[in-house]
Amino acid sequence: MCVGEPDSRGGDLRAAQRHRRRSRLRLGPFPDGQRRATVRRIHKIQRTVTEVMMRIAIAGGGLGGLTLARILHRHGIDAVVYEREASRSARSQGGSLDLHPESGQRALAQAGLAGRFRSEARPEGEEHRILDPAGRTLVHHTPQPGSFSGRPEIDRAALRDLLLDSLPGDTVAWQHRLVAATPRPDGGFGLTFDGGHRADCDVLIGADGARSVVRPLLTDAKLSYVATLVELSISDADRRHPDLAELVGPGNLWCIGVNQILAAQRLGDGGIRVGISLRADDRHLDTYRSKRALLDMFDGWDSNLTALVEAGDSAPTPRRIETLPIGTRWAHQSGVTLIGDAAHLMPPVGEGANQAMLDAAELAGELAANPADPDSAIQAYEEAMFTRIHPIAEMSARVQAMMLSPTAADDIIRFFTPRPTEPAPAD
Repeated sequence: MCVGEPDSRGGDLRAAQRHRRRSRLRLGPFPDGQRRATVRRIHKIQRTVTEVMMRIAIAGGGLGGLTLARILHRHGIDAVVYEREASRSARSQGGSLDLHPESGQRALAQAGLAGRFRSEARPEGEEHRILDPAGRTLVHHTPQPGSFSGRPEIDRAALRDLLLDSLPGDTVAWQHRLVAATPRPDGGFGLTFDGGHRADCDVLIGADGARSVVRPLLTDAKLSYVATLVELSISDADRRHPDLAELVGPGNLWCIGVNQILAAQRLGDGGIRVGISLRADDRHLDTYRSKRALLDMFDGWDSNLTALVEAGDSAPTPRRIETLPIGTRWAHQSGVTLIGDAAHLMPPVGEGANQAMLDAAELAGELAANPADPDSAIQAYEEAMFTRIHPIAEMSARVQAMMLSPTAADDIIRFFTPRPTEPAPAD
């Protein structure tokens, strides 16, 4: 639990934590002759005292930070999640994502939320169609109906709500945008938030995304601009735009051109999220805020495809896609580490949220296994994470480059076409 001065949730948090754990410290009388039972109880008391004293702050209430808080909570370890947004509904959470069995789904299982995930996920959302600019189908993947064995889709907002609902109500400190983290002479960190709020912690975990405030405590790695993404949304597509709803289907649609992609994905609320991916260039982002300017970029494309841009409910929203250098790592420092995009920002090709959640699960597991020595736990997590992430970051960079290349259509067909199995050598 990261505590300091009283904040917007009211009261001194350390006092509140002591109150919650007071019942665990009542020893009671020990019967004579039960040495082993006494030793076990003393060890339990020592672990409890360690938990009371280890104040954990998680900067960032995205999927990684919330997964970390949830798994720690399951192990009886409290943490405060400091989130810059004013509430869970303060802004749109974006489109949907596919959770991979070996990473995102594994993390949810450790969080005890696998059942709830299955009730919210959409296995039919795995359907994936890839078209060329003339509207011809290049690849069409259809999942097995009702199967959760692959990578079912779930809206980011639904997944975030699932995690938030699994936490005690006072875990997330809303409207706490971290602006500075300062090492304290006696260990731990002093935290300063926008508006003047302050707090102290023993362990600081940066889950605060691409523009992480925590990252500079560990590395001076710089971000690189690799692409531009422009997003639009179409609400109530089945009723308002049935032709587009049929075109996109229940899952994802990619239309692959030369150095550009027009994509769309169905959301659980019946809406469609449209994304335009373009190679990095020197144009100002305001260039992409006009539908007319975007349509000019897709001149000559089938009108059924460009209708996805025209149907957007509001002006397009552009942003730059940036990445950290592949192989970014840092020398271990006491009491601080990073997870998710703060640690290994990659192109958005399907791994970011999954790896952030797996980071959270692995770090929580290490801290729960060794609560008396959080530095050893953090160091073990970091070494395993660096090894795991390196090939994934390399793969993500290759896929990003392939998708925005002049030969993207041919390359993607090869990427998605299963290779024939080679016959076994004759004896």
